[in-house]
Amino acid sequence: MIKLKTLIVDDEPLALKLLQAKISKIPEIEIVGQCSNGREAIAAIMDLAPDLVFLDIQMPGLNGFDVVKNLQSDVAPLIVFTTAYEQYALDAFDVHAVDYILKPIDDERITRAIERAKQRVTSTQSNSSKPSILGAIDAIHHNYQNEALMPIVTPATIIEQKVEPKVVIKDRDEITILKQSEVEWVDAAGDYVCLHAKGQTHIKRSTLKELLNELDETLFKRVHRSTIVNLNFIRKVIPHTKGEFFLQLGEYEKIKVSRNYKDAIKHFLAGE
Repeated sequence: MIKLKTLIVDDEPLALKLLQAKISKIPEIEIVGQCSNGREAIAAIMDLAPDLVFLDIQMPGLNGFDVVKNLQSDVAPLIVFTTAYEQYALDAFDVHAVDYILKPIDDERITRAIERAKQRVTSTQSNSSKPSILGAIDAIHHNYQNEALMPIVTPATIIEQKVEPKVVIKDRDEITILKQSEVEWVDAAGDYVCLHAKGQTHIKRSTLKELLNELDETLFKRVHRSTIVNLNFIRKVIPHTKGEFFLQLGEYEKIKVSRNYKDAIKHFLAGE
């Protein structure tokens, strides 16, 4: 029988208690922790490596979307959003194959979400679902704000800024230009890469290897088979088990460095 290590995240104590009571009765679920905000959730996901997270969307500070955006694809668990969003938002989740539970918590929804999670775990599909989650987030934001999340750059702007290295992101009829110096870290997700810059996540169709060839090799280093970091954003290096360690970037971003790529960071720390 599949046993899913599960984390519950909600800023409302009663909602947290209710969800815990409901899912703890399900044999396939092993609750490994509970969190009351996004910052705790990111730390718990990194430390506990859950298979599944029931994640509230509307929380103060870091919301549920922010939590997803700040996770490496390789360590990102399956996400079941708990939300009070209207039906069009829920439709976006369905289109992008992201599970959700509409508040107030419903037993049937819980059962459906867990069944979907079990199917994901047993599936042979290896690609991360992170691009789908981010796609759903973008769809929701477009519905709410009626404007693009990423700036549209005109040809004149491109000409003015051509001196500094850029990353070009094409999305349908829009082109977004990111300064390489502003990209904090990048993680691979299937046939896409997620570029994290100035609190936003931009999705580009590319392999990590192709993108790495575009980036300034003096600034960007591969620290995991699916992750690149900008050395200028490293704040702390935190030892971990089995020769691995974490890089603290911003206030919330914590990136795992695998043993196979640790030499790049050692050279950086040594000033080489």
